[in-house]
Amino acid sequence: MTPVAVVLVVLAGLSEAAGRILPLVARRSRVSRPVVCGLLLTGTAVESAVIALWPLTAWALARLGRSVPVVSDATALTWTPAQVAPLLLCAVIAFPLLGPLLHLSLLLGVGAGLAGPLAAATGVTWWTAAGCLALAGVGLAAVVEAVRRVVARTGTAGPRELPA
Repeated sequence: MTPVAVVLVVLAGLSEAAGRILPLVARRSRVSRPVVCGLLLTGTAVESAVIALWPLTAWALARLGRSVPVVSDATALTWTPAQVAPLLLCAVIAFPLLGPLLHLSLLLGVGAGLAGPLAAATGVTWWTAAGCLALAGVGLAAVVEAVRRVVARTGTAGPRELPA
């Protein structure tokens, strides 16, 4: 990945994290600044990792069903600035109530743009590549959402008393 693509992935991760944290901060006005900054940095790291792992996970899924050798190497499926720029816009639109449908349509567009390079790199059809991208995206989102719920549940649970 080029340095410009890395910066764009981190900015998209920051925007996604801010979109998730701002409603929390708005509801709980007494949240301290260090806690908000910690949540924002952690969220940025997680969201950036998910964005960076999306094409690699799809690459792995596409290779699972293939018994023939791969057409090209794994570097063919890294993000380029032209592919990440719409994803950055998608992350900005992810702010609550600003357009979940537009956010989803941009994600679909980015996935469709990745399907061509994935198909060329792995030797699968475009539709199979699109399916692998969709499965990878949904799988990564489900894992992150599950971890987020577990962290939220443990963070909101108060101290428990031991039974006598």
